[in-house]
Amino acid sequence: MLTAGVDLAAESKGTALAVLDWSRPTVTVDVRLGVRDAEIARVAPDVARLGIDCAFGWPDDFVTFVTRHAGGLRVDGGADEGMAWRRRLSYRATDRVTREITGRWPLSVATDRLGLTAMHCAVLLDAIGDALGTPVDRAGGGTAVEVYPAATLRGWGLDTRGYKTDDGVREALLDRLLAGAPWLDLESADRHLMISSDDAFDAVIAALAARAHALGRTHPVPPGYREQACREGWIALPVGRLEELAPEGARPGDEG
Repeated sequence: MLTAGVDLAAESKGTALAVLDWSRPTVTVDVRLGVRDAEIARVAPDVARLGIDCAFGWPDDFVTFVTRHAGGLRVDGGADEGMAWRRRLSYRATDRVTREITGRWPLSVATDRLGLTAMHCAVLLDAIGDALGTPVDRAGGGTAVEVYPAATLRGWGLDTRGYKTDDGVREALLDRLLAGAPWLDLESADRHLMISSDDAFDAVIAALAARAHALGRTHPVPPGYREQACREGWIALPVGRLEELAPEGARPGDEG
Protein backbone atom coordinates (compact mmCIF):
# COMPACT_ATOMS: atom_id res chain seq x y z
CA MET A 1 0.00 0.00 0.00
CA LEU A 2 1.07 3.55 -0.78
CA THR A 3 -0.42 6.64 0.85
CA ALA A 4 0.38 10.25 0.08
CA GLY A 5 -0.04 13.53 1.91
CA VAL A 6 -0.14 17.09 0.65
CA ASP A 7 0.37 20.24 2.67
CA LEU A 8 -1.22 22.66 0.25
CA ALA A 9 -0.28 26.32 -0.07
CA ALA A 10 -1.69 29.08 -2.23
CA GLU A 11 1.19 28.51 -4.67
CA SER A 12 3.24 25.48 -5.66
CA LYS A 13 6.41 26.84 -4.09
CA GLY A 14 4.91 26.40 -0.62
CA THR A 15 3.27 23.03 -1.32
CA ALA A 16 4.77 19.79 0.03
CA LEU A 17 4.10 16.18 -1.00
CA ALA A 18 4.97 13.05 0.97
CA VAL A 19 4.58 9.46 -0.26
CA LEU A 20 4.74 6.59 2.23
CA ASP A 21 5.31 2.96 1.18
CA TRP A 22 3.64 0.49 3.57
CA SER A 23 4.59 -2.69 1.70
CA ARG A 24 7.40 -3.65 4.11
CA PRO A 25 7.81 -3.71 7.90
CA THR A 26 9.69 -0.41 7.67
CA VAL A 27 7.76 2.41 5.99
CA THR A 28 9.83 4.45 3.58
CA VAL A 29 9.19 8.16 3.19
CA ASP A 30 9.68 10.43 0.18
CA VAL A 31 8.91 14.07 0.95
CA ARG A 32 9.41 17.04 -1.36
CA LEU A 33 8.79 20.78 -1.35
CA GLY A 34 7.74 23.05 -4.20
CA VAL A 35 5.42 20.50 -5.76
CA ARG A 36 3.20 21.40 -8.71
CA ASP A 37 -0.40 20.23 -9.18
CA ALA A 38 0.57 18.00 -12.10
CA GLU A 39 2.95 16.03 -9.86
CA ILE A 40 0.27 15.52 -7.24
CA ALA A 41 -2.26 14.44 -9.88
CA ARG A 42 0.24 11.91 -11.28
CA VAL A 43 0.63 10.33 -7.84
CA ALA A 44 -3.12 10.01 -7.19
CA PRO A 45 -3.84 6.87 -9.28
CA ASP A 46 -0.98 4.98 -7.59
CA VAL A 47 -1.95 5.49 -3.94
CA ALA A 48 -4.66 4.00 -1.74
CA ARG A 49 -5.38 7.41 -0.21
CA LEU A 50 -4.21 10.95 -0.83
CA GLY A 51 -4.62 13.17 2.25
CA ILE A 52 -4.79 16.88 1.50
CA ASP A 53 -4.44 19.51 4.21
CA CYS A 54 -6.93 22.06 2.93
CA ALA A 55 -10.68 22.62 2.99
CA PHE A 56 -12.36 20.89 0.05
CA GLY A 57 -15.23 23.41 -0.08
CA TRP A 58 -16.99 26.37 1.51
CA PRO A 59 -19.90 26.44 3.99
CA ASP A 60 -23.29 26.08 2.29
CA ASP A 61 -24.66 29.10 4.16
CA PHE A 62 -21.68 31.23 3.11
CA VAL A 63 -22.12 30.24 -0.55
CA THR A 64 -25.83 31.14 -0.39
CA PHE A 65 -25.06 34.47 1.31
CA VAL A 66 -22.45 35.50 -1.27
CA THR A 67 -24.56 34.31 -4.21
CA ARG A 68 -27.60 36.29 -3.06
CA HIS A 69 -25.52 39.38 -2.38
CA ALA A 70 -23.85 39.14 -5.81
CA GLY A 71 -27.29 38.88 -7.40
CA GLY A 72 -28.56 42.00 -5.67
CA LEU A 73 -30.94 40.02 -3.46
CA ARG A 74 -31.55 40.56 0.25
CA VAL A 75 -29.35 38.43 2.48
CA ASP A 76 -30.32 36.54 5.59
CA GLY A 77 -29.12 37.92 8.90
CA GLY A 78 -27.05 40.98 9.63
CA ALA A 79 -25.12 42.85 12.24
CA ASP A 80 -27.76 42.20 14.90
CA GLU A 81 -27.63 38.42 14.50
CA GLY A 82 -24.49 38.04 16.61
CA MET A 83 -21.84 35.35 16.87
CA ALA A 84 -24.16 32.40 16.12
CA TRP A 85 -25.03 33.90 12.73
CA ARG A 86 -21.41 34.68 11.88
CA ARG A 87 -20.32 31.18 12.81
CA ARG A 88 -23.09 29.66 10.69
CA LEU A 89 -21.65 31.44 7.65
CA SER A 90 -18.01 30.94 8.64
CA TYR A 91 -17.84 27.24 9.47
CA ARG A 92 -18.73 24.07 7.61
CA ALA A 93 -20.55 21.13 9.16
CA THR A 94 -17.25 19.25 9.42
CA ASP A 95 -15.66 22.21 11.25
CA ARG A 96 -18.42 22.08 13.86
CA VAL A 97 -18.07 18.32 14.28
CA THR A 98 -14.29 18.69 14.49
CA ARG A 99 -14.74 21.18 17.32
CA GLU A 100 -17.02 18.72 19.13
CA ILE A 101 -14.35 16.02 18.83
CA THR A 102 -11.23 18.09 19.49
CA GLY A 103 -12.50 21.07 21.47
CA ARG A 104 -11.01 23.52 18.96
CA TRP A 105 -12.33 25.38 15.95
CA PRO A 106 -10.44 24.82 12.70
CA LEU A 107 -9.59 27.96 10.77
CA SER A 108 -12.55 29.22 8.77
CA VAL A 109 -12.20 28.80 5.02
CA ALA A 110 -14.68 31.64 4.57
CA THR A 111 -13.22 34.29 6.89
CA ASP A 112 -9.65 33.34 7.83
CA ARG A 113 -6.43 33.04 5.85
CA LEU A 114 -7.35 29.85 4.00
CA GLY A 115 -9.27 31.41 1.11
CA LEU A 116 -6.45 31.57 -1.45
CA THR A 117 -5.29 28.05 -0.62
CA ALA A 118 -8.86 26.75 -0.90
CA MET A 119 -9.10 28.29 -4.37
CA HIS A 120 -5.92 26.39 -5.26
CA CYS A 121 -7.42 23.24 -3.75
CA ALA A 122 -10.55 23.49 -5.92
CA VAL A 123 -8.38 23.54 -9.05
CA LEU A 124 -6.20 20.70 -7.71
CA LEU A 125 -9.24 18.51 -6.99
CA ASP A 126 -10.29 18.91 -10.62
CA ALA A 127 -6.82 17.83 -11.76
CA ILE A 128 -6.91 14.83 -9.42
CA GLY A 129 -10.37 13.93 -10.70
CA ASP A 130 -9.08 14.04 -14.27
CA ALA A 131 -6.18 11.75 -13.34
CA LEU A 132 -8.50 9.30 -11.56
CA GLY A 133 -11.14 9.41 -14.28
CA THR A 134 -13.86 10.38 -11.81
CA PRO A 135 -14.67 13.54 -9.84
CA VAL A 136 -13.27 13.72 -6.32
CA ASP A 137 -15.76 12.79 -3.61
CA ARG A 138 -15.29 15.70 -1.20
CA ALA A 139 -16.84 13.61 1.58
CA GLY A 140 -13.82 11.27 1.46
CA GLY A 141 -15.43 8.34 -0.30
CA GLY A 142 -12.63 7.95 -2.84
CA THR A 143 -8.87 8.34 -3.13
CA ALA A 144 -8.59 11.97 -2.06
CA VAL A 145 -9.51 12.87 1.51
CA GLU A 146 -9.37 16.11 3.49
CA VAL A 147 -7.11 15.90 6.54
CA TYR A 148 -6.05 18.18 9.41
CA PRO A 149 -2.46 17.43 10.55
CA ALA A 150 -2.45 19.45 13.79
CA ALA A 151 -5.69 17.84 15.01
CA THR A 152 -4.37 14.45 13.89
CA LEU A 153 -1.27 14.87 16.03
CA ARG A 154 -3.29 16.00 19.04
CA GLY A 155 -5.58 13.02 18.59
CA TRP A 156 -2.53 10.79 18.93
CA GLY A 157 -1.64 12.51 22.20
CA LEU A 158 1.17 14.69 20.82
CA ASP A 159 1.62 18.29 21.94
CA THR A 160 1.54 20.60 18.90
CA ARG A 161 2.23 23.91 20.64
CA GLY A 162 4.78 25.90 18.64
CA TYR A 163 5.58 23.22 16.08
CA LYS A 164 4.54 25.41 13.15
CA THR A 165 7.06 28.14 13.88
CA ASP A 166 9.98 26.60 15.78
CA ASP A 167 12.49 24.12 14.32
CA GLY A 168 13.50 22.92 17.78
CA VAL A 169 9.91 22.21 18.76
CA ARG A 170 9.41 20.34 15.47
CA GLU A 171 12.51 18.24 16.08
CA ALA A 172 11.31 17.26 19.56
CA LEU A 173 7.83 16.51 18.17
CA LEU A 174 9.33 14.36 15.42
CA ASP A 175 11.28 12.37 18.02
CA ARG A 176 8.06 11.74 19.96
CA LEU A 177 6.29 10.77 16.75
CA LEU A 178 9.01 8.25 15.88
CA ALA A 179 8.86 6.81 19.40
CA GLY A 180 5.26 5.84 18.65
CA ALA A 181 6.03 4.83 15.08
CA PRO A 182 9.51 3.23 15.10
CA TRP A 183 8.62 1.55 11.81
CA LEU A 184 8.74 4.94 10.06
CA ASP A 185 12.07 4.89 8.20
CA LEU A 186 13.31 8.42 7.61
CA GLU A 187 16.42 9.12 5.57
CA SER A 188 18.56 11.86 7.05
CA ALA A 189 17.57 14.26 4.25
CA ASP A 190 13.86 13.67 4.88
CA ARG A 191 14.32 14.10 8.62
CA HIS A 192 16.18 17.35 8.07
CA LEU A 193 13.46 18.61 5.71
CA MET A 194 10.71 17.79 8.21
CA ILE A 195 12.56 19.70 10.91
CA SER A 196 13.39 22.72 8.75
CA SER A 197 9.97 22.95 7.06
CA ASP A 198 6.58 22.75 8.75
CA ASP A 199 5.11 22.19 5.27
CA ALA A 200 7.15 19.00 4.81
CA PHE A 201 6.32 17.93 8.36
CA ASP A 202 2.58 18.34 7.77
CA ALA A 203 2.75 16.51 4.43
CA VAL A 204 4.09 13.43 6.22
CA ILE A 205 1.37 13.70 8.89
CA ALA A 206 -1.21 14.05 6.11
CA ALA A 207 0.09 10.81 4.58
CA LEU A 208 -0.20 9.09 7.98
CA ALA A 209 -3.77 10.36 8.31
CA ALA A 210 -4.42 8.99 4.82
CA ARG A 211 -3.24 5.59 6.06
CA ALA A 212 -5.68 5.80 8.98
CA HIS A 213 -8.51 6.55 6.55
CA ALA A 214 -7.51 3.66 4.28
CA LEU A 215 -7.67 1.31 7.30
CA GLY A 216 -11.09 2.62 8.35
CA ARG A 217 -9.61 4.28 11.44
CA THR A 218 -11.15 7.74 11.03
CA HIS A 219 -14.39 9.22 12.28
CA PRO A 220 -17.07 8.58 9.66
CA VAL A 221 -19.35 11.20 8.19
CA PRO A 222 -22.35 11.18 10.59
CA PRO A 223 -25.76 10.10 9.28
CA GLY A 224 -27.56 12.99 7.65
CA TYR A 225 -24.41 14.91 6.73
CA ARG A 226 -23.35 13.01 3.60
CA GLU A 227 -25.00 15.30 1.03
CA GLN A 228 -23.64 18.43 2.70
CA ALA A 229 -20.19 16.86 3.03
CA CYS A 230 -20.15 16.21 -0.73
CA ARG A 231 -20.36 19.98 -1.25
CA GLU A 232 -18.41 21.36 1.72
CA GLY A 233 -15.82 18.63 2.23
CA TRP A 234 -15.24 16.52 5.33
CA ILE A 235 -12.17 16.29 7.60
CA ALA A 236 -11.02 12.71 8.22
CA LEU A 237 -9.90 12.68 11.87
CA PRO A 238 -8.12 9.47 12.92
CA VAL A 239 -9.41 7.38 15.80
CA GLY A 240 -7.27 5.12 17.95
CA ARG A 241 -3.52 5.25 18.40
CA LEU A 242 -0.67 6.02 16.01
CA GLU A 243 0.79 2.57 16.74
CA GLU A 244 -2.26 0.94 15.14
CA LEU A 245 -1.13 2.16 11.71
CA ALA A 246 1.94 -0.11 11.75
CA PRO A 247 2.50 -2.17 8.58
CA GLU A 248 2.40 -5.95 8.58
CA GLY A 249 5.53 -7.37 10.13
CA ALA A 250 5.95 -4.40 12.47
CA ARG A 251 2.97 -5.05 14.76
CA PRO A 252 3.25 -6.76 18.14
CA GLY A 253 3.12 -10.50 17.61
CA ASP A 254 4.06 -10.34 13.92
CA GLU A 255 7.40 -11.92 14.67
CA GLY A 256 5.52 -15.17 15.26
